[in-house]
Amino acid sequence: MSALKQPLGVILAGGQATRMGGGDKGLLTLGGQTLLARVIDRLEPQVGSVSLNANGDAARFADFDLPVLPDSIDGFVGPLAGVLAGLDWAASQGADTIVTAAADTPFFPCDLVPQLLLRAEDMAHPLVLAATPDPKRGTARHPTFGLWPVALRDDLRAALTGGLRKVVLWTDQHDGREALFPDEDAFFNVNTPEDLARAETML
Repeated sequence: MSALKQPLGVILAGGQATRMGGGDKGLLTLGGQTLLARVIDRLEPQVGSVSLNANGDAARFADFDLPVLPDSIDGFVGPLAGVLAGLDWAASQGADTIVTAAADTPFFPCDLVPQLLLRAEDMAHPLVLAATPDPKRGTARHPTFGLWPVALRDDLRAALTGGLRKVVLWTDQHDGREALFPDEDAFFNVNTPEDLARAETML
């Protein structure tokens, strides 16, 4: 790992899962385990500790024994609200950075955090998104998988309050980088029942 302190992990589960018919995608079962359990198992060894960004009744996640962080910006404004909740939590823990992972993406790389830290080594504000090769665009960024600095949390709060919603617009404003992962399927996420069926075959 780089000279940066070990980040804390934040699993983003604050969306409304409309394409799955609502509910919590992370609680869907894949190969006998919930998606969320699979994400925890991959992220936990890579970070100092893990929390979960989710809205509504936190009791439904009690079995996972994680801090549950609701969005501090109302109205389901997207993943940046979850990032902000994670940054505020990390600040209360005395941490400098967080790494986020989506609760519906069970196959992300087991070296996610080391690779993000490697790309951030000489940055004033370590801000890095995961990316994979894309035949049409060259690279595809995965905005729910990133390294985020606690130092920029008030800037992010102001941007969200001002109406900004798109992750890459904010990261580009702060010279965010990309960490390129070679496997195009590494960040495959479950949005629909068909995706869940495909994930079963990927196992």
